[in-house]
Amino acid sequence: MTVLVLTQQLDPTADLVIRELHQRGIPVFRCDPGDFPEAVELEAHVSVTGAVTGVLRSAEREVDLEKVTSVYYRRPTPHRAHSRLNSTEQTWSEREAAAGFGGVVTTLGCRWVNHPHRNMAVAHKPHQLAAAARAGLTVPESLITNNADAARDFAEAQGKAVYKAMTGGPDTGGEARTASALYTTLVTADEITPGVARTAHLFQAWVDKACEVRLTVVGERLFAARIDARSAKAHVDWRADYRNLAYSPIEPPSGVGRAVHRLMSGLHLTFGALDFVVTPHGRWVFLELNPNGQWGWIQLATGQPIAAAIADQLQESSR
Repeated sequence: MTVLVLTQQLDPTADLVIRELHQRGIPVFRCDPGDFPEAVELEAHVSVTGAVTGVLRSAEREVDLEKVTSVYYRRPTPHRAHSRLNSTEQTWSEREAAAGFGGVVTTLGCRWVNHPHRNMAVAHKPHQLAAAARAGLTVPESLITNNADAARDFAEAQGKAVYKAMTGGPDTGGEARTASALYTTLVTADEITPGVARTAHLFQAWVDKACEVRLTVVGERLFAARIDARSAKAHVDWRADYRNLAYSPIEPPSGVGRAVHRLMSGLHLTFGALDFVVTPHGRWVFLELNPNGQWGWIQLATGQPIAAAIADQLQESSR
């Protein structure tokens, strides 16, 4: 019985869960899929009955695929081809590596936190907003468009509106292939240019804030952390100024909790990091859900036992 942890080599958040599992005596095999095929070996057999057997092997260790009882899918890096291949060969090699490695591990019939196919299915913000509203959560009025006139009309009608990127900022380039930060921005109708036509844009009504909340969901457990902004930048988007934030545990209203469980069940997710605005009148307004969001700093700031809750989920299938 082994927990497979799929994440990059430097991941302090995953370390918290791995440490918890080690303390419980649960075997862990940690692997970055990005190291396949150059530093990780896979030998998998698919039988005529559909059984998948074989071995996943790193330089130090190996794990029998049949002994994997749960998988923690965290922050793996993309597959990286050999540097001596030309660009066309590298693209093909990386595509084949993703199909082979991903095709094998996602067939493992065990518990996932979360299965990558589930993460991909719910990653888009418009999908999340519609699902959250149907589950009974309050969401802000939103417009997704590439029509500048429609965007101006929306901003003018709302009185105060914001623009939000749906996938992060532009690619920073280089081997890391990461997106730069692009924070929530207040916009007026006269600031919206014809450049809106170049891609999809998400505009939302501004929601007055008493505070914000990061709600981390692990199975049936809810860990809500109140976030108080102490700067103008943080008041618009708390990610823009971490140094001027204060955190404290908070209990979500029972109706919000029930709606969150309906949302998670409908999306088939075990884990999720949800963001809310709490209005001056105490109303919780859903903003977004990250099916693989960060939570380590919340645990450190509040003492909430999130790592232990994730370990519980992974251990449940290892007994």
